[in-house]
Amino acid sequence: MTVTVRFAPSPTGHIHIGNARTALFNWLFAMQNGGRFIQRFDDTDLERSKQEYADAILYDLHWLGIFQDGTEYQSRRIDAYEVAADRLRDAGVLYACYETPEELDLRRKVRRSRGLPPVYGREALSLSLEQIAEHEADGRKPHWRFLLPNFADNPFETQRTEVTWTDIVRGEETVDLASLSDPVLVREDGSFLYTLPSVADDIEMGITHVIRGDDHITNTGVQIALFKALGAEPPMFGHHNLLTTASGEGLSKRSGALSIAGLRESGIEPMALASLAVLVGTSDNVEAVASMAELAKRFDITSTSKSASKFDPDDLIALNRSLLLHMSFETARDRLVAFGITGDRAEPFWNAVRGNIEKLSDAANWWRIVHQGPANPPEFSDKDAEFVRTALDLLPPEPWDAGTWKLWTSEVKEKTGRRGGMLFKPLRLALTGLESGPELADLLPLLDREGTMARRP
Repeated sequence: MTVTVRFAPSPTGHIHIGNARTALFNWLFAMQNGGRFIQRFDDTDLERSKQEYADAILYDLHWLGIFQDGTEYQSRRIDAYEVAADRLRDAGVLYACYETPEELDLRRKVRRSRGLPPVYGREALSLSLEQIAEHEADGRKPHWRFLLPNFADNPFETQRTEVTWTDIVRGEETVDLASLSDPVLVREDGSFLYTLPSVADDIEMGITHVIRGDDHITNTGVQIALFKALGAEPPMFGHHNLLTTASGEGLSKRSGALSIAGLRESGIEPMALASLAVLVGTSDNVEAVASMAELAKRFDITSTSKSASKFDPDDLIALNRSLLLHMSFETARDRLVAFGITGDRAEPFWNAVRGNIEKLSDAANWWRIVHQGPANPPEFSDKDAEFVRTALDLLPPEPWDAGTWKLWTSEVKEKTGRRGGMLFKPLRLALTGLESGPELADLLPLLDREGTMARRP
């Protein structure tokens, strides 16, 4: 049997790093097992689901390095869900309910006041034909609930009914169906909620492993019962921990918090994001991994913590910096062209600056400094200005190479008596306008003698 997984977001907004974590867990699991990755859009909420969001999600995933073996839209599969619902009705486990939201809320309050769990009491099962006819005459349309198998003979006498599975992330998990309300599968308008389409699709698409956030654990107990009611063997399940913001708040597509699009536009590298999204909250060290193939070798789904993990954007910047430091010119070349960084000097320039940038776009600032000089002429004391002028008068003739800086500064030291910071800081300011940056031994050959003399204060 081919391992088949799916990533099934609702296209109601842009996905964030928490959603990407789920997608990456599925993608890497499929990579490790030679499996298939299905991209499925749970878009049965027609009012909020937008094709533009679906397209944006696919763009984000492809940017991350995730490529689907198939794409499905639930809004195009309504007939399949109708068939599944009819099977459940015929089996007597999908029943019509006529309560209004207000009536349901009142019943929950009454149960709480009696010290009972606020679950649905299955009152609709006791409706007479006359009562049903009266409801329909009043214009009420039924919603449909799945009768959970949590009783022996009398559905009004529930008993503890454990659904147990071996979670591929968390180990043994158990949900007691007696603690839950019969879930609504079909709304009054005939549209489907998440649960039935998800199970019907997993069956038809041959999903072997469902890997998702641990906020779905209770849903899994219900869905396993639904798989069995439809005569299907449930897939394996795995529930990973969720990511929160650094302050502990949950992530939301609608709020746009830490969206993949926003992080990409800010200059974050895809593998920096993937490395953090996958490794945070596991027993592995969080460090920048250069490729998805390497990340797949590192990925161990069983090492995931059971508690939520905090995502700190500062960690992402650190990983981004590390990736750029080790990025070859061959890898960066085409992207550097977009910033006008071309020609014979592009490679030595990249090798000189890559250890001093947080984002690839930062290289454009250094390219400008190399070719045009500091953005703002640095201010010197009279003594430092005189020192820089003296130093520039001692510049050696071209051609220049990696040894020119040492040769030059040695002579400057001998002539002026300056050493350490008193020597190097004014020279760095004169050449770059900044107090820190790439090794000047690497930058100086890129400036050439004429460009360097042009920076004379």
